[in-house]
Amino acid sequence: MATVIVRNATYEYDQLKPIIFQMLEALAGDKIQPGLRVLIKPNMLSAAHSEDAVLTHPQVIRAAVEYVLQKGARAQVSDSPAIGSFEKILQQNGTTEALQGLDVTCVPFKDVLDVDIGKPYGRIEIARDVVEADVIINLPKLKTHSQMLLTLAVKNMFGCIVGLKKSQWHLRAGVDTMAFARLLVAIHQAVSPAVSILDGILALEGEGPGKRGRPRKIGVLMGSDNSFALDMAVCRMIGVPPINMPMLKVAQDNQLLPSCEIDGTLPHVLNFQLPDAGNPISGPVFFQNFLRRHTMVRPVCDQPLCKLCSKCWTICPAQAIKERTDKIEFDYGKCIRCYCCIEICPHGALHSLETLGGRLTRKLIAKFS
Repeated sequence: MATVIVRNATYEYDQLKPIIFQMLEALAGDKIQPGLRVLIKPNMLSAAHSEDAVLTHPQVIRAAVEYVLQKGARAQVSDSPAIGSFEKILQQNGTTEALQGLDVTCVPFKDVLDVDIGKPYGRIEIARDVVEADVIINLPKLKTHSQMLLTLAVKNMFGCIVGLKKSQWHLRAGVDTMAFARLLVAIHQAVSPAVSILDGILALEGEGPGKRGRPRKIGVLMGSDNSFALDMAVCRMIGVPPINMPMLKVAQDNQLLPSCEIDGTLPHVLNFQLPDAGNPISGPVFFQNFLRRHTMVRPVCDQPLCKLCSKCWTICPAQAIKERTDKIEFDYGKCIRCYCCIEICPHGALHSLETLGGRLTRKLIAKFS
């Protein structure tokens, strides 16, 4: 039986700190011992301000660091951003200021070790700091995700893949949503965080997980020593059947979903807006390519917002974005619908759009189902 602790919270530090201390003590207090190396893994996707609701809030990170230090352990805050400088992200988000004066190491993931995450992936490169940590505290953000529906506790550990290796894995596994979900679950199981505390005080709905999403005040912190239980509880809170979330479907297929009890009051969040993401597709390769091109939701650009900053075509694992004289163009034959470009666009210029073929297909399915 897994327990998910749910507490109403704000970012006022005098109120936030005791809640996080209580959660960590209840869920991982016996694991965090003097002298141990504790890795704190927030969500640091790309440069954004705390009010954008794109990143784990700096006060949540600060409270976790202070708890680790109070226990006599060594604290390290690390992530591997999708794009941009880790130091700049910490500064713009307010984390640098929040951690000032604390004995904590803040460094991006760089070195890697080969780790066997099981079939069919075998040995893959995961950040050395993650593998060698004694304890991992996972600090995800409650956000939508254009490809995976939501990016919560399980998916947050994909940040343990360093730099452009993320894009390479998107290319290898991201063509098939369920294949990518299996990869995410395998990475999470290999890394095995001791505890996850989800920042749902200011969440991101709509076309997350980047700046195209919209901040929404939910006012909750949620914690568990089982990431799958935590993600299921979030789905219940916002009214999403857990089976609709690819990572939880994979976990169910592999008998990883625990029975769950809620400590606290789980709010009912109405009309939480999810992204318009395409459905997983299967069948012969030529048929998959046809469906992907003509029926799946695709990334598009609001050209007046685009600054031709190069972030999107740099991150694109399929090299499906080309710069033209005054705009960008998508090659939808190459595009694998991973939506990495939407995630990292610093200007909110990219978003997803359902094709005419997709709308017709959805209506036909609804009519005959």
